[in-house]
Amino acid sequence: MTTVNLPLPEVPAVDFGEEEAEMARYKEEGTARALAMENRGPIVLDEDGKLDPAILEAYWHYGFYIFENVISAEERADLERDVADVLERVPVAPDAKVDRHGRPALGIDLKGRTVRLTKPLADPLGGSDQSYGRHQVKMAEPEAPEGAPDYVLQVLLGSLQHSDACLRLYAHPKLLAVAEAVNGPDFTPFNEGLWVKHPRLGGSVSWHQDGWTHWDSPDLDAGTHGFNFMAQLYGCDAANGLWVVPGTHKQGKVDIAAMMDAEGSDRLPGAVPYICGPGDVAITNRQIVHGSFANTSPNIRVTLNAGFHRRKSVYGIESGGVHNPVSFYDDAYITRRARLLMYGIDARRQRFPEETPYVYAPLADRADEYRWDAAAKADIKDYNLQDIGI
Repeated sequence: MTTVNLPLPEVPAVDFGEEEAEMARYKEEGTARALAMENRGPIVLDEDGKLDPAILEAYWHYGFYIFENVISAEERADLERDVADVLERVPVAPDAKVDRHGRPALGIDLKGRTVRLTKPLADPLGGSDQSYGRHQVKMAEPEAPEGAPDYVLQVLLGSLQHSDACLRLYAHPKLLAVAEAVNGPDFTPFNEGLWVKHPRLGGSVSWHQDGWTHWDSPDLDAGTHGFNFMAQLYGCDAANGLWVVPGTHKQGKVDIAAMMDAEGSDRLPGAVPYICGPGDVAITNRQIVHGSFANTSPNIRVTLNAGFHRRKSVYGIESGGVHNPVSFYDDAYITRRARLLMYGIDARRQRFPEETPYVYAPLADRADEYRWDAAAKADIKDYNLQDIGI
C-alpha cells in the first residue's frame, strides 16, 4: 500500500473474532468476482476524443467501470497536500468551531453543508429517514479500538472550494470526455465531495441507491439519475472500498431491506468491491445498489467524488433537500452551477499547460468569462448551495 503522508490518529488493531473471519471470506470471494469482470482498463479515446464503445458497453452492463492509471503521480502529490491540509483543519466535533490546533475550523463560515464527521466504525445514516430514507438498512458497527477519537472525518462536501487540486482534477480532460460519452455534451454538474475512510476507524455507508426524483417516471432508464466519478488517491480494496451489486442500476427502485433480510446479514450476495490502485478512477451509476463497510483495516481510503447528470434529467425539475436547498433547475441555475467546470478547466490549464483542455460545449463561447484567479475563488464560496440533486 502507498505510504500515506497524512495526519491520522494511531490506534491498535482489534480482533473481532468469528465475525471478522466470516467477513474475510466474504471479502475474498467478492474480490475474486470483481477481478473476473471485464470492466477495467485505461480510458481509451479515439482521434476525435470519443470514448471506446466497448468501455461504454461494459459500463452499462455492470453499472460501473474502473479506469486505471488516470491520475499522474505529480497530480496525486498535489491532491495529497490539500487532503492533509483539510484533515488538519476539520472541527474536532460536529458542533465545534475549532480544529485540533484550536484554530477556526474549516467550513464554519459557510452556509452550505460542508464537514460531516462520524463516530469511529459507525453507520450514521443506516435505517434513518435522512436523505429521503435512501439508507434503508443498518450496517454492522464494530466496537471502536481503545484510544479512538470521538469523531473522524467521513466526507467534506463542496470540496472544490477547499482544494485547488480537487478543482483541477474535476476538469481532467479524459474524465470529462467520459462524462460526455455517458450523459451527452450538455451534461450538467451534480455534487462533489472528499471521502475519507480512516484506518481502523472509518465508518460505513449503508447500502443504498442514489436518486429520489425519477423512480416512478415512465422515462426511467439505467442512466436517469446520473453517475459519480470516484478517484482513488491511494487505491482501495475489499476492506476499505465501495461495494456494489452489479446490474441493479437496471432494476428500478430496489427493496434493499428485503435483500438484507433474505441474507440475514449486511453482506449482500453477489456484491463486489472496488479494487483500485493509486490514481485509478471508478465511474459508478447512481442507481446501482452500493455501500461500504466499516474500515477495520490498517489502510486509509481517500476518494475524490464528482457527479454528473444528463441535462434532460434535471432541466425544469424542482428538487434538492439532500445536497442543496430545494430549487428549480432552469437555464440560469444550471449555467451558474456549471461555472465550476469552467473555472476548473482554466485552473487545470494553468497547472498543466502542456495538456489539451476539455471544451465544455454549453459554455464554450463564454470561456473568457471564467478565469481562475482570486475573484473566481471568492465567487465559488458556498457554491454547493447550488448543487443539482435529483
